[in-house]
Amino acid sequence: MATIAQTVPKSTGRSSWIWEFLREELVPYPGRAALVGRMVLSATLSMLIVMTFRIPYGAYCAIYSLTISHESLRITVKAAGTRTLSFALGTIYLLIGAIVFVDDPTLRLLWVCGTMFLAFYGMSAMSTFVSAVNIGYLIAMTTPLWDSHISGELRVEGTLWAVFALTIGSAVAVVVELLFDAMRPGNDFLRSIADRLASVEAVLDCYGTGRPVDQAAAKKITQLAMLGTSRLRGTLRNSNYPQDYREKMGAVVALVGRLVDIAATLMPVGIPAGGDDRQRIRDLAANIGSIRVDLFSGKAPDIRALYDASQPTGGVPLLHEMEKTVSLIPEVFTGSGSVGELRPSASDDKRPSNFFVPDAFSNPDHLKFALKGGLAASLCYVIYNAIAWPGISTAITTCLLTALSTVGFSRQKQILRFTGAIVGGVFFGMGAQILILPYLDSIAGFTALFVAVSAVAAWFAASSPRLAYFGVQIVVAFYLINLQEFKEQISLGVARDRVVGIFLGLAVMWLVFDQLWGTLASVELKKAFVANLRSLSEYQRQPLSKDRKIAIELSHSLREKINTNFDKVRSLADGALFEFGPTREAALVLRSQIREWQPKLRMLFLTRITLYKYRLQLPGFELPQATRAAQQECDNRLAGILDRLANRIEGKPSTTSNDFEDERNVLEDAARACGLEGSHPTSAMELQTFLALSRTAESLATSLVNEIERPKSGNSMDQP
Repeated sequence: MATIAQTVPKSTGRSSWIWEFLREELVPYPGRAALVGRMVLSATLSMLIVMTFRIPYGAYCAIYSLTISHESLRITVKAAGTRTLSFALGTIYLLIGAIVFVDDPTLRLLWVCGTMFLAFYGMSAMSTFVSAVNIGYLIAMTTPLWDSHISGELRVEGTLWAVFALTIGSAVAVVVELLFDAMRPGNDFLRSIADRLASVEAVLDCYGTGRPVDQAAAKKITQLAMLGTSRLRGTLRNSNYPQDYREKMGAVVALVGRLVDIAATLMPVGIPAGGDDRQRIRDLAANIGSIRVDLFSGKAPDIRALYDASQPTGGVPLLHEMEKTVSLIPEVFTGSGSVGELRPSASDDKRPSNFFVPDAFSNPDHLKFALKGGLAASLCYVIYNAIAWPGISTAITTCLLTALSTVGFSRQKQILRFTGAIVGGVFFGMGAQILILPYLDSIAGFTALFVAVSAVAAWFAASSPRLAYFGVQIVVAFYLINLQEFKEQISLGVARDRVVGIFLGLAVMWLVFDQLWGTLASVELKKAFVANLRSLSEYQRQPLSKDRKIAIELSHSLREKINTNFDKVRSLADGALFEFGPTREAALVLRSQIREWQPKLRMLFLTRITLYKYRLQLPGFELPQATRAAQQECDNRLAGILDRLANRIEGKPSTTSNDFEDERNVLEDAARACGLEGSHPTSAMELQTFLALSRTAESLATSLVNEIERPKSGNSMDQP
C-alpha cells in the first residue's frame, strides 16, 4: 500500500488531503462493484427474512451477512463456518456462566470482568483472531439481556435467538456467494495478481515506446497502489491452501505489490528513457507479461527468460530495482514444476492446525493485552450499570472491536468507528427517521431505503483497510436503529444511545490503551522485523534431529512463526501511519525502509526453505557428505550475518563479518567435484539448482546488508 506520506504533498491543506484521500479510496477497481452487489444482496435477503418471520436480533443477522461476503467463495464459507462454531462455543460458555453466577450480583460482576479478560486474551493468543472476537461479541451482545429483570427462560430464549439470527446471516452470505461463484469461473486470487502485473506492464509499454503514460493506465496503477495487497494476503491467509503454496504465493504477492508501488511512484516523475533504456524497459515489460501468463495458466515462470538485471541503467530511476524485483518472482518457484502442483488436494497439509499461537503461554505481551482490554471493557460495564443506562452497552463492543495491540492500530479503528457511527446513526439513522420513514407505509419502500444505505456503506467497506471499517460501522449503526424491532423506529433515543455508547467506549480505550499502557506501532514494527531476522537465523542454524519427523515438525513451527511475523510487519506498517508526535517523521522513514527490505527478506526465507530440504536429505534433494558439510558452514555464516543486521537495527555492536565468500567457494568447489567425479547419484542439473539457490541466498543477504548497514543519504537507523 502506498503510504499517506507519499500521496499527500506537504503544501496541501488538511481539508484538501481528506478529499484527495477519499477520492483515491472510493474509485472503482476490478471486482469492486460485484463485491458490493453481493454484500448488499446478502444483507437485503437477511433483512427480508428477519422482518417476515419476526426473528429477534435481526440487525446482527444483516450485519454479519454483509460483513462476511468476500472476494472468494472459499473464504466466505470458511468465515461462515468459523463464526458459527465460535457462536456455538460462546453460547455454551454463556449459559454455563449464567447458571452459576446470575443470581449473585457480586459474582456476576466478577464473572463479566473475568470473561472480558478471557475474550481479550483469546484475541491475542488464539491462532484465529476472528473466533475470539466473535465469542466476545456474542457475550457483549447478550450481557444486557442477562442483566435485565426478566425470567430465566426468557434470557435463555433470547440468547438462542441471537445465535440463530447470526447463523442465518452467515448461511445467507454463503448461498449468495455460491450463486455468484457459478457466474465467475476461475481463480480470483491469481486473477488479481495477473491484473496487477498487467497494469505494470501497460505502464512500462508506454515508457518503452516513448509515449506518455495512458491516463487510464496511470489511474489504474494508482488505484491498485492505494488498494495495496491486504485483501490478497487476507485471501491467502484465510484459505485452506497447503503451507508451501501459501508461502510461495505470499512472496509473489509481496513482490508484485512492490512492483505496483514502484510503478505508481514513477507516475509523477516519469522516465526520461533513451534508446538503449527503452529497449531494456520493453524487455522488462515482456518478461512481466510472460510471468503473468505463466502464473495465471498454472505454470512456474522461467527464470532463464529474464533480462540480466545486473547491468547498469542510464538515467532511468528505479528501473534496476524493478528488474531485481521481477527477477525474484520466478525464483520463488525454483524446484516446482508448476503452480498447479501446489494446489490443495485431499492429502495436502495434514498437519493439525493449532488452536493457540506458538507463544500463547510464554509471551507476556498476551497477558498485558488481556489486562488492558479486560480493564477497559469492565470499566464500561461498571459505568453503564452504575448510571442505569443499558442503552449505551455498545461501549463494550467498541472496546472489543477497537482493541488492538498498538496505539496506531487502536487509534485507526477508534476514528473509523466513531465517524462511521455518526454517519450511520445520526445522518442516515436519525435522518431517515425524521425525513423518510414517516412517508413509507410498506416493506417495499423500506427495502429501497435499506438497499440505498447498504450500498453506500458497502462501497466504503470494499475500500482498503485504511477506510473499510468506516463502512462497516455505518451499517452497524443504521441497522441497530432500524432493524431491532419489527416496526418503524420513531424514537431518536435509540440512535442517541448507540452513539453515546460508542463515545464512552472510545474514551475508555483512549485512557487505558493510549495513556496508561500505550505501545507505538512504529516501535512494534521495528521489533517484529528484528524478530524475523533472528528467527530466520535460528532456522538456518537449526540442528538436525536424528528423527527426520521431529526435524520437520520443528521446521514447520519456525516457518509458521516467521510467516506470522511477516503479516504482522505489514499490519504494523499500516498502523504507524495513524501515530503522531515528535517521532513521527523518523517512524515514517523507518517504515519506508522496512517495507523495502521486507520482500527481499521474504524471498530469502523461501530460498532457505528449499535449501533446508537438502539438509534433511529429502527424496530428490540428496547431497554428498562433503557438500553437506560445506552447506552447513555457509548456513552458519549467513545466520551470523542476519544476527548482525538485527543488532544493527537495534543499535547493538556486532563483530560478525559480512563476508562469506570463502565458504561459498568451498561449497561450489565441493559440489563441482562431486558432479565431475560422478560418485553420487545427484545429477549435474540438481547440483546446479542447489548452487543457484545458494547464490540467490547470498545475493539477497548481500543486498540486505548494503541497504541496512549503508542506508541511503538522509536516512538514519536511529529510529524509535
